[in-house]
Amino acid sequence: MIKKDFLPMSKEDMKKRGWDYLDFIIVTGDAYVDHPSFGTAVIGRVLENDGYKVGVISQPDWKSVQDFKKLGRPKLGFLINSGNIDSMVNHYSVSKKRRDKDLYSPGGKMGLRPDRAVIVYCNMVRQAYKKVPVIIGGIEASLRRFAHYDYWSDKVRKSILYDTEADLLIFGMGERPILEIAENLRDGLDIKYVRHIAGTSYNIENLENLYDYIEVPSFEEVSKDQTAYAKAFNILYEEQDSIRGKVIVQKHKDHYIVQNPPALPLTQEELDGTFELPYMRNYHPMYEKDGGIPAISEVKYSIISERGCFGGCSFCALTFHQGRVIQSRSQESIIKEAKLIVKDKDFKGYIHDVGGPTANFRHIACEKQKKHGTCKNKQCLFPQPCKNLNVEHEEYLELLTKLRNIEGIKKVFVRSGLRYDYIMADRDDTFFKELCEHHVSGQLKVAPEHVSPKVLNLMGKPGRKIYDRFVEKFYKINDQLGKKQYLVPYLMSSHPGSDIDAAIEMAEYLRDIKYQPQQVQDFYPTPGTLSTCMFYTGVDPRNMKSVYIPRDRKEKKIQRALLQYRNPKNYELVKDALIKAGRKDLIGYGPNCLIKPRENKNKENTNKEEKYSKDRKKKTNTNVKKKTNTNGKTRTNTVVKKKSKKR
Repeated sequence: MIKKDFLPMSKEDMKKRGWDYLDFIIVTGDAYVDHPSFGTAVIGRVLENDGYKVGVISQPDWKSVQDFKKLGRPKLGFLINSGNIDSMVNHYSVSKKRRDKDLYSPGGKMGLRPDRAVIVYCNMVRQAYKKVPVIIGGIEASLRRFAHYDYWSDKVRKSILYDTEADLLIFGMGERPILEIAENLRDGLDIKYVRHIAGTSYNIENLENLYDYIEVPSFEEVSKDQTAYAKAFNILYEEQDSIRGKVIVQKHKDHYIVQNPPALPLTQEELDGTFELPYMRNYHPMYEKDGGIPAISEVKYSIISERGCFGGCSFCALTFHQGRVIQSRSQESIIKEAKLIVKDKDFKGYIHDVGGPTANFRHIACEKQKKHGTCKNKQCLFPQPCKNLNVEHEEYLELLTKLRNIEGIKKVFVRSGLRYDYIMADRDDTFFKELCEHHVSGQLKVAPEHVSPKVLNLMGKPGRKIYDRFVEKFYKINDQLGKKQYLVPYLMSSHPGSDIDAAIEMAEYLRDIKYQPQQVQDFYPTPGTLSTCMFYTGVDPRNMKSVYIPRDRKEKKIQRALLQYRNPKNYELVKDALIKAGRKDLIGYGPNCLIKPRENKNKENTNKEEKYSKDRKKKTNTNVKKKTNTNGKTRTNTVVKKKSKKR
């Protein structure tokens, strides 16, 4: 029996296991972390559990083929991913500036993976071994499986399948497809005939043997015609369902990219099995000398309880990757993992999070999805909760209660996304009260994102009134509990549809609630999202209506400044914006003004800026005041004094 250990990373590791060859070699842009939050570990362990010999080449030197040869030629194939994050998102901020840290690399060091890592790794593998099967997957490959707008080069790029010349692409969650592929290869089927597996895409020269498919506008069309791009995207968006989805075809020059329907979601038993595999639950010890892998700190004492999201936010790629159907682990499986965490020598008694893409989605949205799949042209929560939506938190609360009663656990927090509109749709406040009493660590992060109706409609987010009701109820419950806990809202600037008027509307809202966000997320156009399609084409692909797009770098800077209008460094940008928008009424000394007049930047103003900077550094927690409006209604005003973590 093999002793529990990391997957082999060297010939010496292989010898310890008595192996002289590997079936599969995983090449990844991340450092090797053997934890169920990391795709490389999950796929490696799933294959190992099915009897395959698997090794890992982590962050290879891509300037020569030597690192790609260090484990030898695999018997069945190479599996290539860029890591847990798209390599371009990992390397560049929304302003296209190079980041200074890579949380998935030893000591946070940058430069250990190339830009467009999947393409580069595939090229090196092909140089090392001419005819070995190459299968690509992970977030970078998954969201680039068709012709896609690439923000960093500001153009439409071909499918990553075309650029890499890989044999297969696995999109979405890969456990089911990789096991089917592996079985076919083990049985001797040539990879060029492995074209029938759900959750995969491939490249062919003609459509002679293909039936019952939808062909979308070609790469040549979508790269020249934005209307064609929008139409193609909408078809792809509508067909991302494992039950009703069709085969999709897109021509690239003299070849065709073919996408099979998405793989069926894992059953609860299968998902439990994935998370109960013998992970080491840490980074490989070879990284200890470099300070370890920073990304593990976010997940080591957290528990993934489900996959998928029916929230339908336009700026999120989950529809194209994990899908809209919830797959949840059993309580028994989650409790078993919690008890493993308790045994960790460094565990202090605090479970940092129990959740997934959306923590309070623990079951399928409605019974209809089991038989017919997700609705093609309807969302579960937007513009309001569907009448068929199953709204309940009882089972999730039961799970949290069991976890917090495990010996050795002091607190169980919920820090991953919570859909506040789903909470508000629940007529029973029991979960909300228990959440505030036991599972908030002083601050609860929620994501209203904006307040302007025209922006929220394009985002697929609920209206401001729902958020305001949620805020009011949150503070009311905490008052009843005698707790001082605060909301930290995530806000986004420059999303499609957001013009200067919308940004000013947001600034006025922040003025009214007396909240100054220390961090604002600029909209980041990444592959695979509805919002990115809007950004590139200037239309909403669902109805082909024109959408205002803030593209100019200065305008984006202005919109961000308006959301942080109290910062003296933003004064001139805010002033210019208000004047150009015809909103001089917001410049003055009245209670509704955003900024005061200032003709010259004299010594007094300089001192104010210095004082502002010092005050921001000293602020260490959050205060909330309640104020009564002239109409007699209670309004909650939030003043943030603690720097919130970056998303």
